[in-house]
Amino acid sequence: MKKNMMYAAALAMGLAFAATSCSNSDEPQAVNPADLEYSEQNANSWHNYMGVVAKLLEKDSNTLYSDWSEDYNASGRSYAEIFKAHDGEGYTSAISCIEQILDGCWDIANEVGGAKIGDPYNLYKAGKTTEALYAVESWYSWHSREDYSNNIISIQNAYYGKRNMGAGIDDGTIHANSIAALVKANNAALHQKVDAAIKAAWTAILNIPAPFRNNIGSAETVEAMDACAALAGVLRDDSENLKSYLSTNFGAQDAVLSPIVAQYVDAVVLPTYKDLKEKNAALRQSIETLASNRTDENFKAACEAWLEAREPWEESEAFLFGPVANKGLDPNMDSWPLDQEAIVNILNSGKFDNLDWSGDYSEDDEGIADKQSVRGFHTLEFLLFKDGKARSAN
Repeated sequence: MKKNMMYAAALAMGLAFAATSCSNSDEPQAVNPADLEYSEQNANSWHNYMGVVAKLLEKDSNTLYSDWSEDYNASGRSYAEIFKAHDGEGYTSAISCIEQILDGCWDIANEVGGAKIGDPYNLYKAGKTTEALYAVESWYSWHSREDYSNNIISIQNAYYGKRNMGAGIDDGTIHANSIAALVKANNAALHQKVDAAIKAAWTAILNIPAPFRNNIGSAETVEAMDACAALAGVLRDDSENLKSYLSTNFGAQDAVLSPIVAQYVDAVVLPTYKDLKEKNAALRQSIETLASNRTDENFKAACEAWLEAREPWEESEAFLFGPVANKGLDPNMDSWPLDQEAIVNILNSGKFDNLDWSGDYSEDDEGIADKQSVRGFHTLEFLLFKDGKARSAN
């Protein structure tokens, strides 16, 4: 999740926005964008908007997989080749790659507990209940807990050296060429601590009553934040943590660590991004099917395709480095919160060229950020879902 900080600030100031739509008498009236309904009057623009967003998601996921698997830079090498050889992009040894992997795991553990769950909770406790609701990522689909739990699975996949293709957290089967196997063989207590922290965070998140948007201030929410903080601690913050242990004890052992780096790339990163590419292609197809045949059943099918495409994205958030960061693909696909007012304005104006940008990426470029805040998974979520359910075509 790439936060749009300008819009986050607007939320904190009170959600003071409105948009215009047309009533039956064609007189403009104030509409809260979050309450906007799909209608016969706006349907054509609605489907055109969804089509553009779906194509951009497909384009970005194709770029991401291609950069990792085929061609990333002028040398013609893939990012996977560079990372496994640790001879470019700032990587000088196997331990630098291991540290990058662990920093990615720490980043998402900290973000889930401190921002994705913590921001809404802190707003709620401060009495800003409306702002708290709007700060909940994936609240249109009521899929927040599942998104956050998949973020924890992304950490486990990185640690175990394999992608869990089953439902939920893995049963503990680790690959021989993995960080987990190395730590377990040399410091069983630390491995047990890391493994337990991963599973505790995942469990605590799903213990929050569903949907999260209706239970922001619950005791289970506090427990989930604490569990994520504990996970971040054992990964990097505690006096005895995973990153320090590996750097101190294996920092000079490229022969030991290089197979772990290669396994991570080949069995975790590449399969996840391949799945993301394929499911975004299916999502784009479902959006096109809905546009040509506007039925409740096709709205539901498109929502299901969104949920399926969302899973590999959330399972990739422990490795938001490389092309996904350097090319702005994370905020392209996953900016949050959305600029709902701007989305409604685009629906009304039909100016869909406001979604794309070109040139070199800079996260400080406000023009790029404005475009990113009206595209991606969450814009499509806003257009597909209403109160946790598929919108109605009627």
